[in-house]
Amino acid sequence: MECRIPDMDLEQIAASGQCFRMEPKGRGYCVTAGARYLEIEKEEDTGDLFRLSCSQEEWDCFWRGYFDLETDYGAAKAAIDPEDGYLKAAAEKGWGIRILRQDLWEMILTFIISQRNNIPRIRRCTELLCRRWGKKMENFRGEEYFAFPQPEDLAEASEEDFRACNLGYRAGYIRETVRMVNAGEFSLERLLDLEHEEARDALMELKGVGIKVAECVCLFGLHHMEAFPVDTHIAQALKNHYPQGFPFERYGSLSGILQQYIFFYELGKNGKEPGKKG
Repeated sequence: MECRIPDMDLEQIAASGQCFRMEPKGRGYCVTAGARYLEIEKEEDTGDLFRLSCSQEEWDCFWRGYFDLETDYGAAKAAIDPEDGYLKAAAEKGWGIRILRQDLWEMILTFIISQRNNIPRIRRCTELLCRRWGKKMENFRGEEYFAFPQPEDLAEASEEDFRACNLGYRAGYIRETVRMVNAGEFSLERLLDLEHEEARDALMELKGVGIKVAECVCLFGLHHMEAFPVDTHIAQALKNHYPQGFPFERYGSLSGILQQYIFFYELGKNGKEPGKKG
């Protein structure tokens, strides 16, 4: 099927550090979300027209929400202070980034893995995790792929098992997080009902989850659009361009979108490999 999606660039989204199961395939990308699989590519010379491998029903029920089509990203860019040349340049550079609506559990584990890591390696670690414990699936071509493992799938895995997925010291954090969720000591469902700051504080109850990872999970897993993760790239941008503080009072729930524009822009300015995380 085909669908028009404004303000979307697949390459920018893949390099923006929010999704770790989005890979180049042919002229487009394949995306694995939970147990679902999609191939998507932009039609040549057609502006915002994309070709999708799913049915209209699956698009309407899942992928339309996943790509956050209810949010007007053009309006977000138009709301930028015209006197803020830096932010306008960042939005122009990252014009096609959208905040994907991703699975909360997947975001918790993958952003624990993301600590002091880079996106290619995060992707490899995540794939190893899925191949070992995720359910084996088949896409529309009959090719195998693996769903993201749920807490119960990981219940018997040891810290050593996680280390075998190249997780290093993060293996202990993952093991304890799995244990807490399966034991009922940490409720994923409760997070869904919390406001941004409450959810962020609750996430930091998990071993190894600091404020940056918690903010990432809030933005990418709970879709709290006011969340504003601060890594080394963002910290440097704030120091250089917003010494009096970022104008959160002006942008409110647009702040998370603007954070992604800034992050992507800073990567390019610093000559970093696309997708490197600080």
